[in-house]
Amino acid sequence: MDLINKTMDNQQIVAVKIDECVEKSKIKAYDVVKRIIDIVLGTIGMIICLPIFIIIAILIKTDSKGPVFFKHTRVGKNGKVLKIYKFRTMVQNAEELIKSFTPEQKKEFEENFKLENDPRVTKVGRILRKTSLDELPQIINILKGEMCIIGPRPIIESELEKYGKNKNKFLSVAPGLTGYWAANGRSDVSYEERMALELYYVDHRSLWLDLKIFVKTIGSVLTGRGAK
Repeated sequence: MDLINKTMDNQQIVAVKIDECVEKSKIKAYDVVKRIIDIVLGTIGMIICLPIFIIIAILIKTDSKGPVFFKHTRVGKNGKVLKIYKFRTMVQNAEELIKSFTPEQKKEFEENFKLENDPRVTKVGRILRKTSLDELPQIINILKGEMCIIGPRPIIESELEKYGKNKNKFLSVAPGLTGYWAANGRSDVSYEERMALELYYVDHRSLWLDLKIFVKTIGSVLTGRGAK
């Protein structure tokens, strides 16, 4: 009887290991195909968006002083620190102005890492944020392999604390230009709901889910839903 039980246990262990190998193979294949898609669509997107880049750059320089692009430090896959590119949407001394926030603004900023009505955002910046055009320069990050078209939105290091025991899971995939959270509510959901959506994507990511997110993102951008 002991021999039979031991044999059954060994068979179960082998079955589990086979399942793990199959799952890893699927993920690896998915990552390879996804990278190819990112390079192809990223290249096409860069070519198409070049005229838009020029127009936005002129508007930003006309509206306020400062550089056209803004680089912000975020945490990428496996905790690697990266600089994401965005069109500048705030005044030049935005970081200093945090000190002048009201107690209510400071509380909102600490809870959500942003403000619904941020006094630092420029006129052109509000339009760029509403249309999500400020995110377009991240195509550069995608072509560099630091980001994907679809994935959890990159966060700053202090936000990782909110993920607790799920921090490593969240960091197991590359961040994206858009993702499950960005396509399903964005600023209309709480930070806790955002984390749940991002982690759902990590657990269920697939080319089919990526396609659905991509299509849904286009609809959200056109309607301006959730963008602030």
